[in-house]
Amino acid sequence: MKKIIKPLLLVLLAAFIIIQFFKPEKNIHPGTDAVKNNITSLYPAPEDVEHILQTSCYDCHSNNTKYPWYNNIQPVTWWLNHHVNDAKKDLNFDEFATYKLSRQYKKAEQIIDEVKEGKMPLSSYTFIHTEAKLNADQKTAIQNWAAAIMDTLEARYPADSLIKK
Repeated sequence: MKKIIKPLLLVLLAAFIIIQFFKPEKNIHPGTDAVKNNITSLYPAPEDVEHILQTSCYDCHSNNTKYPWYNNIQPVTWWLNHHVNDAKKDLNFDEFATYKLSRQYKKAEQIIDEVKEGKMPLSSYTFIHTEAKLNADQKTAIQNWAAAIMDTLEARYPADSLIKK
């Protein structure tokens, strides 16, 4: 049994060392497009909401992730990269201004629902990033801001342009 365990551990250690050299591109893309297309360029947020977005949302739902130290260890990097890419496909605050009106409207509605139901931010994120947990007042502030986005869209555009066809 010992003859099998030692070579197996060596192979696993070698594999662990080798995978450290294969890292995906990081989600760090600062620039004017991020500011120009950011949700707050269309729908300004109060200072408290902007702070909530930065601490609770932007790491996964923007083009600029602040990576923790453990992101430098594989396979954690791959897992985080996959998680961020999935989150950005669903909602990217830095690309929000490029969305069709119907998608903007739907995403604002989803922000309200997911915050209200406690689905966002994810508990797997707030477990490590405790500052990202939302209290009742913060949830209300985000929901009110998203509702104001919906109201703005309803006031500016015909109702049929806000429904996905």
